[in-house]
Amino acid sequence: MLDSMSASEESNQQIRSEGISRPVQQVTQQAKQQSQYQPEPEAARSLQTGSGGETEGVPEADGRAGDRTKDSTTDFEPLTDSYERLRHSTDRAELSEFARRPLPDKANQAAFSRATALLEAVAGNPNTPAEDRVFLAQTMPFPNVLVKLSQDPVPEVRKAVAGNADDKNWLAGRLTKDDDSQVRDVALRNKQTSWKMRLEGAQNPEVGAQTLDFLGKLGIEIEPDASPVLSAMVRREVALNPNCSEAMLRQLMQDPSQQVANAARGRMTA
Repeated sequence: MLDSMSASEESNQQIRSEGISRPVQQVTQQAKQQSQYQPEPEAARSLQTGSGGETEGVPEADGRAGDRTKDSTTDFEPLTDSYERLRHSTDRAELSEFARRPLPDKANQAAFSRATALLEAVAGNPNTPAEDRVFLAQTMPFPNVLVKLSQDPVPEVRKAVAGNADDKNWLAGRLTKDDDSQVRDVALRNKQTSWKMRLEGAQNPEVGAQTLDFLGKLGIEIEPDASPVLSAMVRREVALNPNCSEAMLRQLMQDPSQQVANAARGRMTA
């Protein structure tokens, strides 16, 4: 009898134990499953997914990286590297394209400064086609580019710099001493050239008659608001220059400055 009761009690305890342990095991299993699934944070999804749902910056199924992230890392070249590459490039087509490329808006200061710095490299590269160097010499207002071009071995390029109205007066003055007579003459006619350089040019026996005609009209027909003293000094030296044309001498004989007129008359009667 006692044995029978013990067996029955044992059986009941086992049933109760199993009835409790099974739900516990189920809860434990669910908890494990939940711990293994962690919803992806919104910030992480926004970094990896574009507006169209395509992945950016993460490997795709075929092993390629998203295009935009790839472009932002591989297409950027430090300024010094770009400068040296363009400075020594032998790709004439690339150099020509860069020389003619429109500059970025000045509002984008970083891009604008970068472009003008790289134009210096293009201007200083002898592999840049000469016609593109002339184009830069005629159109660029940037001293760093113009200085490079003022040292160009091709006279036509230096001549274009000499005539650029954006020259600094010291750069135009330097070109009035150029080895090429055409470069010198154009520089002397540049309104940025200082009066000192104009005076020295008027005294130079190698200056041509056409340039002397220009200098002889300073303060009268050309730049009428110029200093009357300085312009008269230049016109007097024009009258004394052996290359001054007869037509110019006759005009200077009627000059409002007595010193200029006397110098011209002395030349005509000599």
